[in-house]
Amino acid sequence: LLQPCCVCKEEKAKRDECMLFSNAADPAKDCLSTIDQYRACMKGFGFTV
Repeated sequence: LLQPCCVCKEEKAKRDECMLFSNAADPAKDCLSTIDQYRACMKGFGFTV
């Protein structure tokens, strides 16, 4: 059984890096494409985030 922590590590790292280093007033909006990629990856493994 896969755990959420063990899948999509590359996508998660990109999302986290974007959020941490974004200079935008709204980092979540600025990083939406990386967030969406992470969500799509997780959904592929059956996880909803």
